[in-house]
Amino acid sequence: MNIQEAFDRMDYGPAPESDGPAREWIARHGPKLRHFIDGGWQAPKSRKWFESVNPADGKTLCEIADGGQKDVDAAVAAARAAQGAWAKLSGHRRARHLYALARMVQRHSRLLAVLESIDNGKPIRETRDIDVPLVARHFYHHAGWAQLAASEFPGHGPLGVVGQIIPWNFPLLMLAWKVAPALAAGNTVVLKPAEFTSLTALAFAEFAHAAGLPAGVLNVVTGGGETGEAIVRHGDVDKIAFTGSTEIGRRIRALTAGSGKHLTLELGGKSPFIVFDDADLDGAVEGIVDAIWFNQGQVCCAGSRLLVQEGIAERLIARLRARMDTLRVGAPLDKSIDIGAIVAPVQLARIRKLVEIGRAEGAEMYQPEGAAPREGCFYPPTLFTNVHPASTIAREEIFGPVLVTMTFRTPDEAVALANNTAYGLAASVWSENVNLTLDVAPKLKCGVVWINSTNQFDAAAGFGGYRESGYGREGGREGMYEYLAPVWAHKLPPVAAPAIAPATGEASVSAVETIDRTAKLYVGGKQARPDSGYSRRVFAPDGRPVGEVGEGNRKDIRNAVEVARKAGGWSSATAHNRAQVLYYMAENLDARTNEFARRIMAQTGASLARARREVTAATTRLFTYAAWADKYDGAVHSAPVRDVTLAMNEPLGVIGIACPDEAPLLGFLSLAAPAIAMGNRVVAIPSPSAPLAATDFYQVLDTSDLPGGVLNIVTGDRNGLATVLAEHDDVEAVWYFGDAEGSAAVERASTGNLKRTWVNNGRARDWYNPEQAEGHEFLRQATQVKNIWVPYGE
Repeated sequence: MNIQEAFDRMDYGPAPESDGPAREWIARHGPKLRHFIDGGWQAPKSRKWFESVNPADGKTLCEIADGGQKDVDAAVAAARAAQGAWAKLSGHRRARHLYALARMVQRHSRLLAVLESIDNGKPIRETRDIDVPLVARHFYHHAGWAQLAASEFPGHGPLGVVGQIIPWNFPLLMLAWKVAPALAAGNTVVLKPAEFTSLTALAFAEFAHAAGLPAGVLNVVTGGGETGEAIVRHGDVDKIAFTGSTEIGRRIRALTAGSGKHLTLELGGKSPFIVFDDADLDGAVEGIVDAIWFNQGQVCCAGSRLLVQEGIAERLIARLRARMDTLRVGAPLDKSIDIGAIVAPVQLARIRKLVEIGRAEGAEMYQPEGAAPREGCFYPPTLFTNVHPASTIAREEIFGPVLVTMTFRTPDEAVALANNTAYGLAASVWSENVNLTLDVAPKLKCGVVWINSTNQFDAAAGFGGYRESGYGREGGREGMYEYLAPVWAHKLPPVAAPAIAPATGEASVSAVETIDRTAKLYVGGKQARPDSGYSRRVFAPDGRPVGEVGEGNRKDIRNAVEVARKAGGWSSATAHNRAQVLYYMAENLDARTNEFARRIMAQTGASLARARREVTAATTRLFTYAAWADKYDGAVHSAPVRDVTLAMNEPLGVIGIACPDEAPLLGFLSLAAPAIAMGNRVVAIPSPSAPLAATDFYQVLDTSDLPGGVLNIVTGDRNGLATVLAEHDDVEAVWYFGDAEGSAAVERASTGNLKRTWVNNGRARDWYNPEQAEGHEFLRQATQVKNIWVPYGE
């Protein structure tokens, strides 16, 4: 080919990156790579190994240690031994270590990028220009949080030893997302990289130790699913942070139920990419390329569902097909290719299977001719049109370079289609009308929304979802809280069972009206008889009956959840209006202080002075959350791009709350008030031993302008009803404050739709102590942070 022909054709030439230094590093440590525990390399006590394979050519790179229980024990013991000294370091000293880690990443950036490409199969341009720079950014950013921890997170301390299990799609970046905040907060880490992609985690651990990180602070144990399960089950691990499939996330939730372990789950997604008819179509096409073919579509937040307004669908699809024809699939170390290799044959087989299902269900498939090499784990960019919203490929996460397309007519229909998924991780919205995009963004049920952009990530902005995409955030201030706990939390005493003497059968004339009144349930703003037709007696501590309440059951919970779902207008009401209602509730409760005090006396045996103190504290708490209703603001993050990143605190939706026995009125309102102040709707289960204060509160609600369905109260067996709430798919979160068995049952039952849970693990708070019973911890539990990325400029 002569120069003229080359200019006429303008074909890409090969631009290979050398893998020599990476292979030298492997050879220096191989042919078998061991665990990195307590500052050094350790052979697996299991004496087992597995192969690490380059997905681009199918050739073995090396053998990796396959960790067993003894290896995990050794890593956890090293982390525990190092944790005390690491936590006692000043924030500045930890900041210096994280700063050193960031500089270390930059010094070894090319080696890390090449190791990642040959181990994972992603293009070197992505590892070199995106992944590794973001890794350094995370350690720089969290060096800042370490420096500021004492002033920015007062009264909080590290959790202890953290077990972290990371996926194969972003091995080094996921390490940074998890390790950086954990170390900044004073925790030590046992990390398990994915079986397919262990090399960069091992290299990072070695380089970190050379950079001065104390032995035992970061330990890397390699292996498969059994290794990860050993970490999850380990009794001396205080928190599990997992990124991976929803299926494994469910299993981890079940395994940790009742253990007291903190849990962060970042799971799967089926993210919508919404294009309105006034969007810049050429820009949208490039956005689609980045959304679904970045990292071969092996991205949890990949924009895998393209939703296009009908009027532009034909034109957009035509341009997209033309752009697909120019995408280059090939060797990951070739700097001129766009799409690299699928990580492993098992993942390639899954992609092929789901594509065939899509074709069998009637969708129309387009793939560029000859797009993928025949050797190695490659798959061409794939587009499906004529896709039904209920089809398999529209619902299941494919985790490959496969895009499905549907159309819509109106913004409301676009939102409905976008939310028609079990997941809730991310979304991308394209329109030249910023008013439209900012109207749509809050309506999307996901944790991240990109406006006229996609796949924007930064250490300053939290990332995470809800529903079956998991819970918790990584990055930003909210990500730091995932690795911290109040310093008083581990000192709480066990919950004491209410002391009630055997029933005497003699009613208390002072507590029970001369005209019999059995308190009903409170559902949808009115009193309702329990479906069971049964009631339960309420006794004073000396055994005298003081009243009866309805015995709620599964159907009563279902009815309460249904009316709570219909009360969605409360979530969109202004914060000022919510504050006014809470103030009104406080005013009406205050006017009936003596009445409520007598009721508390009868149920708990408290003195009049103590009972009045509880009512006064409950009134004060209503005032507190009325004050917070319009002051718990979001933030604008400082991401290093031309972008305004809005962090919005959104209500969760419907929250089930099982209230404590101690301080029955105060505990009830300390939990219900922050939830409704933030715009949630509540189904509350009052204290089973002293429910009458909550049932008397019906009359306060009736005179306080609270819309029906916002606060529903179902009396009965706390543990049984709380478990029903945890199993209900239309409940977004459950808070439980009872015994340890009930805490475990709620966490175990929440696995169905992976709802958020907040339980006390059988520990009793002091509900009169503002440090333990009100404030930011409650507001964080009542909200989720949605980060909306809005670019600006030409």
